[in-house]
Amino acid sequence: MSDIKSICVFCGSSPGALTEYSSAARELGRLMGLQGLTLVYGGSNIGLMRVIADACMANGGHVIGVMPHGLIDREVAYRDLKEFHVVASMSERKEKMAALSDAFIAMPGGIGTLDEIFEAMSWNQLEIMDKPIALLNTAGFYNDLVKFLDHVTHQKFVRPEHRNNLIVHEDPATLIAGIRNHVNQKVDSKWIDDLKSETAKRL
Repeated sequence: MSDIKSICVFCGSSPGALTEYSSAARELGRLMGLQGLTLVYGGSNIGLMRVIADACMANGGHVIGVMPHGLIDREVAYRDLKEFHVVASMSERKEKMAALSDAFIAMPGGIGTLDEIFEAMSWNQLEIMDKPIALLNTAGFYNDLVKFLDHVTHQKFVRPEHRNNLIVHEDPATLIAGIRNHVNQKVDSKWIDDLKSETAKRL
């Protein structure tokens, strides 16, 4: 996947409880800027979102913000960005960010971050798109989520191939390298037939 030119980063509008979160956001933004990777993000001027945007721009990177009207009205839009897209809704925001991005990273964040990264994972699973998806596991932030994903995979609600497509690392440089080199595993097209067969056995 050496053709990666833009990465959508989902992260908190809060700086979080640990200074490590801001440090990781700063390093990820710095690396993206130096490597000529465009940052696509939610367009906010607060929290980790502000930190990564500033770091990327400070190191020569291009940053694209995407935000719905309602949040702009709350005065959290980062108006210093050279490229900013205003959309009608949160759903349209996610669609626009996906269209602008070649890959996705979730940094530490809250409900919105989880919603965004899981929707991207769902789109890959349904073959709506085929793009690398990663978690920046700063200070073990996503350890419990990774365990849960392993659990639902073991319980056969997630295919092993889909689980294995999620890239997880605590180091920003290693994560970017993993995204560049990643090729999503494909599920055999007969998996729906297998599900039909398994369902029939339970009826």
